Amino acid sequence: MGEENRVLKRRHLIFYLEVYDDQSGELVGHVVDVTTKGIKLVSKNPIPDGKLFRLRMALPEGYFAERELRFAAQSLWSDNDINPDFYDTGFALQDAMDPKTAEVLATLINQLGFNDSP
Repeated sequence: MGEENRVLKRRHLIFYLEVYDDQSGELVGHVVDVTTKGIKLVSKNPIPDGKLFRLRMALPEGYFAERELRFAAQSLWSDNDINPDFYDTGFALQDAMDPKTAEVLATLINQLGFNDSP
């Protein structure tokens, strides 16, 4: 997805949150930045494009009543990270997110975000 197509500014978080495949329990990656429509993860392995995931994000302690956030997301692209040992992958969050999950995600972005990307 090109930068010219981006509608929402990315927000970097003050935490490097872990994201797991909710079905297998395997670590998918760590959140690099997030919007209410998508996330970018950094991971050790490339992630195939176009795959629909059920993901579970561990939330930082002391900020939320919930310990984790579950949501569906589709991988859109994957490329080498600036560090050649890692890969960056962009995910589109699915519209079927329940209102409570959407509220927690918006709070996460607003309270724990620190820097808008261009």
